[in-house]
Amino acid sequence: MTKTNKVVDPLFKQMDEVKESVSKVLELAKSLGADGAEVAMSRQQGLSVGTRLGEVENVEFTSDGALGITVYQQGRKGSASTADLSEKALTQAVEAAVNIAKYTSEDNCSGLADKDLLAMQTQDLDLYHPKELSTEQAIDIAKECEHSALESDTRITNSDGASLDCFSGFKVYGNSYGQLVGYPSSRHSLSCVVIAGNGSEMQRDYAYDVNRDFALLDSGKNIGKKSAREVISRLNPQKLSTMKVPVLFRADIANTLWGHFIAAISGGNLYRKSSFLLDALGNTIFPEFLSIEERPHIAKALASSAFDSEGVVTTDRSIITQGALQSYLLTSYSARKLGMTTTGHAGGIHNWLVNSNNEQHCGDFDAMVHKLGTGLLVTELMGQGVNVVNGDYSRGAAGFWVENGQICYPVSEITIAGNLQQMFKGIAAVGSDIDMHGSIRTGSTLIDEMQIAGQ
Repeated sequence: MTKTNKVVDPLFKQMDEVKESVSKVLELAKSLGADGAEVAMSRQQGLSVGTRLGEVENVEFTSDGALGITVYQQGRKGSASTADLSEKALTQAVEAAVNIAKYTSEDNCSGLADKDLLAMQTQDLDLYHPKELSTEQAIDIAKECEHSALESDTRITNSDGASLDCFSGFKVYGNSYGQLVGYPSSRHSLSCVVIAGNGSEMQRDYAYDVNRDFALLDSGKNIGKKSAREVISRLNPQKLSTMKVPVLFRADIANTLWGHFIAAISGGNLYRKSSFLLDALGNTIFPEFLSIEERPHIAKALASSAFDSEGVVTTDRSIITQGALQSYLLTSYSARKLGMTTTGHAGGIHNWLVNSNNEQHCGDFDAMVHKLGTGLLVTELMGQGVNVVNGDYSRGAAGFWVENGQICYPVSEITIAGNLQQMFKGIAAVGSDIDMHGSIRTGSTLIDEMQIAGQ
């Protein structure tokens, strides 16, 4: 965004006003006896429209935000929040936080992040690309998306609609060390959900895209057609018998595997001794060909940030190198509990890149299906049957049966099971068909063997 646009855009004026409010709150907290204080404020505004069967289902205009303050007094902690930024409301919030701190237990691990780890200046990561759309324009885009799906095949008999969301906003963080930083961001998404029928049997599926920059969103026509292809491919599913076979998680589903890994190496679970990866730092968790890198400063990326929710500067980091665990994911509190240093992960991860450093183990989606040979391709998971304490894994699934590297027919009403430790070590390949829709950039992931419970 140019400097001229920055001056004109009212969002930057709002952000400056919020910074002033944050500074006042921090001064007030200090005057009321707080040893330390931190304040976070976020604001979001935008438009969301939904259509179904060519009719407008909803139009929502959003403009909201909240300020949260946490104070620390002699090892005690108190928090309060307010959506009202008037002087009276801010004063009441600070007084409430200070009062709460008087009644909480002392905890020598609580407190602000170490000053030398803070991002005192922020950098422009090109996250802000607002899009001015009239309500009529937004409705037309959603209608086009849904129409494209409905006209693709006569077997598509119904729709759960198309939705377009365009949001922009900012985050501001400050603390009593003098840190006061913030940045604007935007997020745009378009999705379509359709239903197909063949006799008495019905299937439902969807497609979507999301991006910081509206200009980079896939077209409504393409998203509609993709949702149609997805749902048609699922018609007439068969059941499988109970067996053990290789399982390929499609890229958009594979990120759930890494999500379980994230939980297992997160500080909260580690200091509570509620993870199957306790004391695993330096241990080989995955095959040697696999690596995971974190890159928080990728321009326009969905999980980019110059600092975490405690104001700690984010840095490039190796999570897995040649299969071995290089880093836990720690906040200031969990790091102190473990006698370690925060890794800047308060609030989550920042752009994980799951890579295979052996060409033998790479390939696009078709190549990954060929590598699977005969087994199960998973395109949907249901249920939450994952125990991060012992790694036991059991979830409902749907997808496709594959024989000799060819997709044969859809399958449903099955359960896949295993243990995450064995599953991680049993990863046979990670594809180059990278899914870019979230904080984890991964390709399809092939596991050498899992238990399938069928009929």
